[in-house]
Amino acid sequence: MRILLVIPYFYPAESFGGSVKVAFNVGRELVKRGHEVVVYTSDANNRENRLNVKNAEVEGMEVYYFRNISMWFVKESNLFITPELSKKMKSDLKSFDVVHAHEYTTYQNIIVHRFARKHAVPYVLQVHGSLPKIGRKGRKWLFDVLFGRRLLRDTSKLIALSEVEAEQYRRVGVPEEKIAIIPNGIDLSEYANLPPKGSFKKKFNIPENNRIILYLGRIHKTKRIDLLVKAYAHLAKSMKYDDALLVIAGPDDGYLAEIKSLSAHLNVSDSVLFTGFISSSDKLKALVDADVFVTPSFYGFPVTFLEAGVTGTPIVTTSLGDTLDWIEGRAGYVTSPTCHELAKAMHAIISNDDLRQEFSRNSRRITQSEFSLAKVVDRLEQVYREVAGK
Repeated sequence: MRILLVIPYFYPAESFGGSVKVAFNVGRELVKRGHEVVVYTSDANNRENRLNVKNAEVEGMEVYYFRNISMWFVKESNLFITPELSKKMKSDLKSFDVVHAHEYTTYQNIIVHRFARKHAVPYVLQVHGSLPKIGRKGRKWLFDVLFGRRLLRDTSKLIALSEVEAEQYRRVGVPEEKIAIIPNGIDLSEYANLPPKGSFKKKFNIPENNRIILYLGRIHKTKRIDLLVKAYAHLAKSMKYDDALLVIAGPDDGYLAEIKSLSAHLNVSDSVLFTGFISSSDKLKALVDADVFVTPSFYGFPVTFLEAGVTGTPIVTTSLGDTLDWIEGRAGYVTSPTCHELAKAMHAIISNDDLRQEFSRNSRRITQSEFSLAKVVDRLEQVYREVAGK
């Protein structure tokens, strides 16, 4: 099949989060299976800089990096406006069997909808947890009204990452037959040779006997990192556990200054390490050395949860946002969203070697058996063939 992937940002622009990794891994696996895969994306490398490339072959995929009209829009409004995309869609879209569009409130999806309808090319939409209307205002609300409803109505299939996301689709009127629940997957071969334990601690001069509580991802207010910092302060001060270091690793997405200010206000700045964006190799080192991986709130199915699972790092999250049913009591804990309960869950894991090892074994087993990339792409191929009539 000839498959088009459309996403506002793509490899190597990994600072934009898990959807980049998801699209990259899916595209690469499809190529291995003999499909012709083309990617339409923007030239954003991060929120300030462009990639110095117009098109390239990436792991067998033909990738077109269309120029953003303004990097100011990218930085200030998360808008990836790529006018050249429209011309390319107009001339080439009819040559594809299916389009797989990623994210939701994007300029790219407006263009996908317009030309997919015009040329009668089926498109599959995967919103990566970005559908919920909680807190929607301004541009996001306007997108829903002007484009979102039609985008959802006219898609051939919607990929839901979990039953929670499937229910979100149902609530906005998407019929059951248009929903396919397919979780994110992970390429297990990338994790066959993990770095030796202690590598991250050595690189960042962390004492060997310190426990590590790890947050890994974009530093954005929706992640509720403020709750994590408050829980960590409660752990260190009220629960008198001061042998743990809180590591917050990931690029600033508009919330770093506030989190640093909160850490200072709670007098825990000296035991909170902000690494900024870290490479894939350093990410693995951090996960291997971490005693617990914590994300207080999320939507969709973060790839970082799978990365924690495959490296055997227990997981703690809360009932804020979405949920994943394989975590609670098996790979870690899902707590109520209070700093007290979050601190208790972290303490239970970092202070009990037997419990931590049990969660570690379970998380590896679950990730390997249920979320391998091969299984995920098997199901995506089935969806592509269904909507394309192949």
